Amino acid sequence: MTRRLAEVAKKVGVSEATVSRVLNGKPGVSENTREAVLTALDVLGYERPTQLRGDRGRLVGLVLPELQNPIFPAFAEVVGGALAQQGFTPVLCTRTAGGVTEAEYVELLLQHQVSGIIFAGGFYAQADAPHAHYGRIVERRLPAVLINAAIDQLDFPRVSCDDAVAVEQALGHLLALGHTRVGMVLAPPDHIPSRRKEVAFRETAAAAGIKLDDDQFEHGMFSIESGQAAATRLIKRGITGIVCASDPLALGAIRAARRSGRSVPADLSVVGYDDSAFMNCTDPPLTTVRQPIESMGRAAVELLVGQIDGAVISTDELLFEPELVVRGSTAPAR
Repeated sequence: MTRRLAEVAKKVGVSEATVSRVLNGKPGVSENTREAVLTALDVLGYERPTQLRGDRGRLVGLVLPELQNPIFPAFAEVVGGALAQQGFTPVLCTRTAGGVTEAEYVELLLQHQVSGIIFAGGFYAQADAPHAHYGRIVERRLPAVLINAAIDQLDFPRVSCDDAVAVEQALGHLLALGHTRVGMVLAPPDHIPSRRKEVAFRETAAAAGIKLDDDQFEHGMFSIESGQAAATRLIKRGITGIVCASDPLALGAIRAARRSGRSVPADLSVVGYDDSAFMNCTDPPLTTVRQPIESMGRAAVELLVGQIDGAVISTDELLFEPELVVRGSTAPAR
């Protein structure tokens, strides 16, 4: 009990005596402080006293795959701020290698009786990943929203950046610069957004009269190292322009070019995806396709709150148009 009081008091920034008064239902504590203490109990995983269990704070889980890719902290900032404006407290759940899984986070959030869950970059976007935990959400009739493309079997409201438009913008830019030997670096083959991007890439190239071979596509994880390995293989095949499925992959492609003695953009043009933080500060500044994170994050929160309030929400995918941001990593083909 003493340890619990100390942890909650530290979390809220009040004395242990104040926490004790809240837990015992005694007067002399402001309503804001009382709510903060109860929310801290939920976040830290402690059971509320019996007399307070029906008065649970309004918590919303935000489940992310990682925080190293700057796009996910950006989503967390937007979603967290929008939730706070609606009177909800976000609970950040981030998967780590060898740590808590997405399924385990779902169980934890269900135990804490959260009001809803927002997912970004989850297993719902991987066709070969486990999906049983999403069924648990459906069974409990818990409001949930998925950010960016999901497998067809999951019937949740979805907010996505339009992958087809993103690729049309990126590849169209390279074609306008005279590149005809173009390649693409994507996530693993079961990744739904990457599948959409590949389809759009092939269709856009075909419309421009450019024939593509399968060896102009490479797959890997969303990391700089993976991007470097994939781009190295494409460079050896004579590719002069590369479209990447994320900014970290694009940074890896730039590294690959330099390691092979080539210059970006003189010898190789590279286009990223996301326009995450500091991409205008790289060397060279990265040409990339910007996801409208602010609009997408707020739309996800609106869809979730609508479900919580009992509104009937369509599960049709809500698509947002991206924007090509041209910087120094692309140039006319030699």
